[in-house]
Amino acid sequence: MLDADKASRALGIELTELSEGRAVMTMAVSDLMVNGHDIAHGGYVFLLADTAFACACNSHGPVTVAAGAEVSFVASARLGDVLVATAEERTRYGRNGIYDVTVRRAGADGAVIAEFRGRSRTIEKNGEAG
Repeated sequence: MLDADKASRALGIELTELSEGRAVMTMAVSDLMVNGHDIAHGGYVFLLADTAFACACNSHGPVTVAAGAEVSFVASARLGDVLVATAEERTRYGRNGIYDVTVRRAGADGAVIAEFRGRSRTIEKNGEAG
């Protein structure tokens, strides 16, 4: 799945750890990701968290997609920061799952940048959730 994800590859997102129900990914904040306030645009932080979520919920095998997600931005990231997103499964029930992703700044301070909660749904072979 990740090999075919052109958006994540184009942003330099890298998978550093993958196990069942868990994924860790990194992304460096580039000059193209900084908004008018000179901080990382929230959409890029969300994209990193969403990609980690996707890898974690697809780690079980069946094709799984997002049914919904929300993010809370806690602190700002800046140009040059390396962000680390750690996605962890909280529960799976039927074809549904709940995953939490913490995005931190790499390095000594390890500041939390965002908290993300994703809800997953395993889809049928024809691509329909239901």
